[in-house]
Amino acid sequence: MDRKSIGKSTGINRRDFGKAVAAGTFGGIVCGCRTSKPFDVIVRNGMIFDGLGNAAFQADLGIVGDRISVVGDLGNASAETAVDAGGHAVSPGFIDIHTHTDLGLIVNPRGESKVRQGVTTEVGGNCGDSLFPLNEADFESIDENVYQEYGFHPDWRDIDGFLGRLEKQRISINYATFTGHGRLRSHVVGRNDVPASDEQISEMKEILQRSMELGSYGLSSGLEYAPGSYATTEELVELSKVVASKNGVYATHIRNEDERVEDAVGEALEICRDSGVSLQISHLKANNPGNWDKLDRVLEMIHEADGSGLPVNADRYPYIAYSTGLSIFLPLWSLQGNPDDLMARLNDPAAAKKILDHVGNRGEMIGGWDRVVISSCFTDANKRWEGRSIKDGAAEMKLEPLEFVRKILLEERNRVQIVGFGMNEDNLKKVFSSPLVMVGSDGNAVAPYGKMAEGKPHPRYYGTFPRVLGKYCRDEKLFGLSAALKKMTSMPADKLGLAGRGRIAEGCYADIVIFNPDEVIDRATFKDPHHFPSGIEHVLVNGRITVERGEHTGAMAGAVLRNRA
Repeated sequence: MDRKSIGKSTGINRRDFGKAVAAGTFGGIVCGCRTSKPFDVIVRNGMIFDGLGNAAFQADLGIVGDRISVVGDLGNASAETAVDAGGHAVSPGFIDIHTHTDLGLIVNPRGESKVRQGVTTEVGGNCGDSLFPLNEADFESIDENVYQEYGFHPDWRDIDGFLGRLEKQRISINYATFTGHGRLRSHVVGRNDVPASDEQISEMKEILQRSMELGSYGLSSGLEYAPGSYATTEELVELSKVVASKNGVYATHIRNEDERVEDAVGEALEICRDSGVSLQISHLKANNPGNWDKLDRVLEMIHEADGSGLPVNADRYPYIAYSTGLSIFLPLWSLQGNPDDLMARLNDPAAAKKILDHVGNRGEMIGGWDRVVISSCFTDANKRWEGRSIKDGAAEMKLEPLEFVRKILLEERNRVQIVGFGMNEDNLKKVFSSPLVMVGSDGNAVAPYGKMAEGKPHPRYYGTFPRVLGKYCRDEKLFGLSAALKKMTSMPADKLGLAGRGRIAEGCYADIVIFNPDEVIDRATFKDPHHFPSGIEHVLVNGRITVERGEHTGAMAGAVLRNRA
């Protein structure tokens, strides 16, 4: 860009711009009554990536309040705060379309592990597990667990109460949420493997519609988890019709991600086709070595659906290990009811044998118990196992792996998180190469201090977006930087209908990341995950500098985003 003239986006030349500055006005903004400076923040000397996949260009950004006012050459214009980008990349803030950051923003509203990797907007309530709606039994269960772990009592039952809690206390990043199908089904049908009646489906539809009217961006499902797994395809189609009527998204952790992954993707596409809903397939993968060759067909199915006009996308994190509860290895029938019911089954010799036979098969499918690592336990007594494999724990306790699994599930009342190394690198690259796939961490906002520093979480909590930019974009050249940033910005914004976000343009929200493309990289590892990335220099959220020279400023400028479609 010729820095001797204002960029095309401003529509005026330098002389006219100087007159506007002298008069205290620009773009219809009267500045004289508010401040002697025409801008609150100017970002100078940056290479602008607009988030739409276009080539970068050199320009400055002028910010007033929470919006980008000018994209162009601002010359000697003044501002309350000036940020020198030093010729580095200036991008829209990253939008993490698949997260489990819900309760974490109440515990630590700074959103440290996410905002420091450039994430300015989180989308929670995924995999069928939102923190609403809550019936009496679910409220009591969550209340007990939250108080035991974090020392406070939840004060909400529905989405309005939950989002209101976040709004009241203020947060550092923007937050949006889906309504979890598992929570919805538990609220109306219960936690047993029974079909929903027509009346119950109608009630779920009413609650879902009300949730969307109060701000939910759609419905998420976790069809490998109880009780969402007990739903029929027809139930999900009926609920998705509500989402479609409100221009929302159906985000699904599909029914199976290993032996039956093709059938599970087929079911998701059927729901999309029959309901007209916009479909987001969560953390797309073909899990376990015996199923790796199925990924090509899965991608083919998704691209064929897109070619036929179905609104289908997917997301993925840049690692070959997943993370979830250890209960993923248990048969679904054993997970019916409440935790006491599962404990009774694990204590019953006949039921326990059936459960452990299934668990053993799952252990063989992933390739052995050395590939399953405990990432967190609830009780202090078992925290010694965090970061260690099931195989190691069993050997130290002189138990067979299945007995060790049974023991720790009983002692923890099923509150055990694991990391499973079930995927391979070639397939990961194939998934990310698809133009239909966005970046989603599937992780929480945590921090290397306080309650959020406990356990050894998956490194995706800290490193997802810098890893894509550093390892897969810069080092392995899987795609260009503009294409990579589009997957993190305008694609998720457009999918969800986040107006004014995910792009750099005049009038858009000033969610901005400044990073060094030559240095950006993740530093979190599976053994030592609590490390912020390198190369993320500045982050602005709604016009406020929230990360400055790599450090959190304490700003709480994040907004709770409510769907107004």
